[in-house]
Amino acid sequence: MNAAKRQAIFERLREQNPHPTTELEYTTPFELLIAVLLSAQATDVSVNKATRLLYPVANTPKKLHALGVDGLIPYIQTIGLFRTKAKNVIETCRILMAEHGGEVPRQREALEALPGVGRKTANVVMNTAFGEPTIAVDTHIFRVSNRTGIAPGKNVDIVEQKLMKFVPAEFKQDAHHWLILHGRYTCIARKPKCWNCMIADLCEFKQKTPLPDSV
Repeated sequence: MNAAKRQAIFERLREQNPHPTTELEYTTPFELLIAVLLSAQATDVSVNKATRLLYPVANTPKKLHALGVDGLIPYIQTIGLFRTKAKNVIETCRILMAEHGGEVPRQREALEALPGVGRKTANVVMNTAFGEPTIAVDTHIFRVSNRTGIAPGKNVDIVEQKLMKFVPAEFKQDAHHWLILHGRYTCIARKPKCWNCMIADLCEFKQKTPLPDSV
């Protein structure tokens, strides 16, 4: 895909959604960090349902750590891998209090040192909480990047590198949100809604889905 096509794609995505953001509900960097931690292999909807009950009770490292693993589990047991996530959350809270004054660090190395926080989670926090032009590559963004031809790659690291190289600077801050929303609602996994896609004429996916008879 050439630079002109990429420019046009992101111009359209921006026109449709000028101020995109995560669908996870949060009010502080700490709430966002915990929500993203909980969202691994889970839907944002399921995480929001849990945090709506959890955060009124405990939404700081001190309060959440005081719950302990056994106290946290009832709030998040509807989310996949909840036992492992509970342990990671409580240990993360301990580290934040012990090493960062109870604040979420802005540095990638410090974020990735937290239990359960990988590169993708760090990218989300850096971008959404602190305004860094990072691009977190999840399954949706990996699929959209490869299918459209925006940034094809065999793994998430290659796709991230290509996105950081090829996405025009003016779009980098919001690219993550546009691509994930596009993958979540239009360029879906099994049958992409090519017939209802605003960038279909720019997309290089050859097997485009035709308009269903039922529409």
